Amino acid sequence: MDEVSIGLIYPLVKSWMKQGQQTKLPMTTGKRLFQHLVGVLNWRSEEVYCYPLERINSEALIGFLEWLFIEIYPDQTIVLVMDNASWHHSRAVQAALACFETRVLVLWLPSYSPDLNPIERFWKHLKSSACANFLFSSLDQLLDNIFQFINYQNQPDHALHLSFSKHF
Repeated sequence: MDEVSIGLIYPLVKSWMKQGQQTKLPMTTGKRLFQHLVGVLNWRSEEVYCYPLERINSEALIGFLEWLFIEIYPDQTIVLVMDNASWHHSRAVQAALACFETRVLVLWLPSYSPDLNPIERFWKHLKSSACANFLFSSLDQLLDNIFQFINYQNQPDHALHLSFSKHF
């Protein structure tokens, strides 16, 4: 489980242009719009479940955990890999996790080790494939593209599906 923030301003990684001419892209000015997301990766099925957040804090995280345990995995046991963000360790989040203690095992990552969290690989893939090199006119358009991309991830035969192979 991990959070990510995605906004309208994303890097142009690749572009074709005539030699000696620089491509200029229009850019929104003013308030920078972004969306926080929290997501989990099912290691066995390689499916990703993502939930939008207004803020990244304990209260929002508890809403995500309730959605995850009640709607997505109502009967299954879950292993949550979590980093050491302060809101993950808050009393409120710990109390929420305790409500599902018979169905959850939390694995805490060592400090400063995001590469050990499998969802981080998906966030990187999402940003490079669904966000970079696109110019979205609105946050809603960007989010539509992101959730369509997540839908592709959940289709094992889709060309944009990222395999989290256990064999490195």
